[in-house]
Amino acid sequence: MSDISFKQAKELTQRLELVEITLQDTLDKINSASVNFNNSLNKQKKILHYIPIQDNKLTIMKLIVALNIGFVIGLLVAKYVI
Repeated sequence: MSDISFKQAKELTQRLELVEITLQDTLDKINSASVNFNNSLNKQKKILHYIPIQDNKLTIMKLIVALNIGFVIGLLVAKYVI
């Protein structure tokens, strides 16, 4: 260690400080990405929970529309046939 000069030691220290700052910034970005990923997973879980519920509502709505169309056709047939 005695064969490096003061200038070389100073440059090495500056490089180490730069590496430390870069690593800290990288860790902050990784933590932010992790939080965003967890939020995305929670939203996906909610969506997967609501898909069957919405599918059931859509099926019921289709049945109601079919019933209404049948009722209207029945009224037209009754009016023009009878």
